[in-house]
Amino acid sequence: MSKKIYGQAEIQALRNNPNVKSVKEKSITYSSEFKIKAIKQSKQGMTSSQIFELAGLPSHLIGEGKSNQSPSRWKRSYKDHGEDILLQENRGSKNNRPYGPREQLSLQEALDKANARIAYLEGNLELVKKLELHERSVKNDRKNDLNKKERFKLINQIIRENQLSGMVNHLCDLAGVSRSGYYYWLNGSDKRAVRDRNDWEDFQLLYRIFLDKHKCGIDGIKMALEAECDIVMNHKKIRRIMRKNNIISSIRAAKPYRKIMKATQENATKKNLVNRQFDQGIPYKVLLTDITYLPYGSGQWAYLSAVKDGATGEIVAHQFSTSLKMNLVYETLDKLNDVIKDMPVMERYIHSDQGVHYTYPVFQQKVENMGLIQSMSRRGNCWDNAPMESFFGHMKDVVLSERRETL
Repeated sequence: MSKKIYGQAEIQALRNNPNVKSVKEKSITYSSEFKIKAIKQSKQGMTSSQIFELAGLPSHLIGEGKSNQSPSRWKRSYKDHGEDILLQENRGSKNNRPYGPREQLSLQEALDKANARIAYLEGNLELVKKLELHERSVKNDRKNDLNKKERFKLINQIIRENQLSGMVNHLCDLAGVSRSGYYYWLNGSDKRAVRDRNDWEDFQLLYRIFLDKHKCGIDGIKMALEAECDIVMNHKKIRRIMRKNNIISSIRAAKPYRKIMKATQENATKKNLVNRQFDQGIPYKVLLTDITYLPYGSGQWAYLSAVKDGATGEIVAHQFSTSLKMNLVYETLDKLNDVIKDMPVMERYIHSDQGVHYTYPVFQQKVENMGLIQSMSRRGNCWDNAPMESFFGHMKDVVLSERRETL
């Protein structure tokens, strides 16, 4: 953290404050009474910023982060040595430190120093172990690697647990982060707390919409916020808050049979070779086929597979069945083959939609054996097989005008 250099006006203002004992261009010494008062106020739940503001020491006067830095040091001294340590000024004096001069260490002081050294080494070892363990677990997955914020949090946790405030540089080097970055993260705790509080309030609203809209996605939440609450929120913020609280929208799973088709090369579709050129002036050159359903009896269904000549409009082959099994289209092909087998050899097309019957490998092999070229409509485009659809529509107008009890 870069130190602030105080101007003459700031020095004068600080000297006039009863909570300041002395002030120089680069440092402030606070009164013992203020230190003890600050610790007590902190225990009552006040933040460091509030304590300093109340004492007439705003952050713009003493410097950003100073209100967090000093109380942390006072709290450690108070915890280790009691209130008396705050009544004497030890900064800048080697002989007045709690342990006394180096050459006058007692047995207890030497033991305390040894324990501090052990804690230092344990902190080193703990950080190294945690980093190595995490690196092994994510060796082949960079997405789960520790980010800088997580490393800063880990360093801070080790320092607090082992009271190792003097080894920040060393731990930052071990963790592969900069010292200035760590202090920037540490001094931003108040801002992070405000942001977390605002995020929680926004999350309550987002989660209510998430449940009301049956677990919709980010776009759905954004539109609902604007339509129902008149709130405009960036979709990136919505994503961040939802991810922060582990709220995941349900995603419609991909149909497995499409993946199987790609993996096994089965049920392959064909190109639209006919391209809506149904009538090419030559009979039996373009043959159109499809399947439709017809109700009869008491809620029963019959299925009709038909082949239509694109030039003459004639139905050249058809087959009825009460089942949609593959035999329906196989028998239709057999009847078609009886019609065209004695005709002169020419380029003939058989055109259909992308139904499962027409993409099945056995059907496609039969078509190839008959010397036909297979063509298919584009997916979801009924106009690519319009003559066949039109025939079925007109046929049903007549057939379904009266109730049919049998086929």
